[in-house]
Amino acid sequence: MGSTLKSLSVSDPLKEGISLKRKRTVLQHILSEKQKFEKRKVGGNMSAKDDFGTTKYVIYAEFEANGVVERPDVVGAIFGQTEGLLGDDLDLRELQKTGRIGRIKVEVHTKAGKTYGTITVPSSLDRVETAILAAALETIDRVGPCEARIKVIKIEDVRATKRKYIIERAKEILETLMEEEIPESQELTEEVKKAVRAKELIEYGPEKLPAGPHVPFSDSIIVVEGRADVLNLLKHGIKNAIAVEGTSVPETIIRLSKERIVTAFTDGDRGGELILKELLQVADIDYVARAPEGKEVEELTKKEIIKALRSKVPAEQVINELFYKGKSFYDLIKEKEKEKTEETKREEVRAEKPPVAVKEEGKEARIEQKKEERFIKPIQVPKAAELEKFKEFVEKVKNNSMAILLDENKNVIAEIPVRDLLSSLNDKEGIYAIIFNGIITQRLIDIVSEKGVKYLIGARKANVVRRPVDLKIITFAE
Repeated sequence: MGSTLKSLSVSDPLKEGISLKRKRTVLQHILSEKQKFEKRKVGGNMSAKDDFGTTKYVIYAEFEANGVVERPDVVGAIFGQTEGLLGDDLDLRELQKTGRIGRIKVEVHTKAGKTYGTITVPSSLDRVETAILAAALETIDRVGPCEARIKVIKIEDVRATKRKYIIERAKEILETLMEEEIPESQELTEEVKKAVRAKELIEYGPEKLPAGPHVPFSDSIIVVEGRADVLNLLKHGIKNAIAVEGTSVPETIIRLSKERIVTAFTDGDRGGELILKELLQVADIDYVARAPEGKEVEELTKKEIIKALRSKVPAEQVINELFYKGKSFYDLIKEKEKEKTEETKREEVRAEKPPVAVKEEGKEARIEQKKEERFIKPIQVPKAAELEKFKEFVEKVKNNSMAILLDENKNVIAEIPVRDLLSSLNDKEGIYAIIFNGIITQRLIDIVSEKGVKYLIGARKANVVRRPVDLKIITFAE
């Protein structure tokens, strides 16, 4: 009879239905977990955000049952054993219906005839009510037919997790912004600057050479190799540069070199040296400056450009060293620096030595006297005294824009407008002094020196770099 009942109970259709239902539940649970895993993989690490939506707190608990139980058994025990325990306001079924308690998540696994697992309860109740609900879970002592024990591990504040997520994500967004947006802004700014510089660039002469906007009227110009060099100088505020644009020197550069003070500014490579040699041969170059050895003018910073232009060397000196002694421009610079250092040391030594006492007897006295004579400077006539000789003519030209040409006896050769001074000098001979109310330029000095003029008196000087020994240059202020 007992065996018959046992066989009947095994084949009981009700129990078979429950078993099928449990299998279906397990399959649904596995599929649900897989979907959540995929979602988490795509969307990031914020599980609380994905699973619980607007939930405030999450109760995490673990359980142990002395037997084999399944997930529905655990869920049924939670609802069944807490029913009526905390009153109507905290009844789990009512709370779940109103959405204040989310779906209870249970994970189970079996080992050695016992069941272990975790329980997750999402809650949108306040902190106190959530803590009461968590404590109520620990009162459950049976799951299905087995004894069980539930222990609350922690209550997590989902908002804190969200805040942490927000901070981490904000960092990532900011890093992306710094990497992508800011360089793009810098490129945009650089493009605008480049467009402005390109707009400032002009074409000069019949050859349409790239040049800065100040080239047409500046007293001094800088001759560089190419368009990129002119743009780089424009970028750093130097607007009187003009490019050779090729291996042969254009006629425009040759003509300008006769009228202006010209500085050749070439690259610090072999090509720069070849262009410099050609410029020195065919044009009237006044100064030579070069980029640091191995660098090009177009890649120099503002500091390097200023330093190179300040270290310029007179062209005559470069020609002598380059063509006759076989030395490079950089050898010349190194020698100059060495001489400057040695001169500084000599001056320091002289300052440290006490004055030499002059000996009164014999040969030693004569030697000391000769040594001292080397340091005696010749008496020079003050320029004010020389200006006094031409005072009446100076006063005369101060009131108009005329230039007076005098012979050796201070007789007036001619009185001409200042604007016609350069063109009129070729027709006049025997000029001893020129007095005019204008600016003394290097070009004027070169012309009057060739005519044998001894005195050049003007209102002021501008860009004077070479002074002939036999020509005295005086300004009204002196």
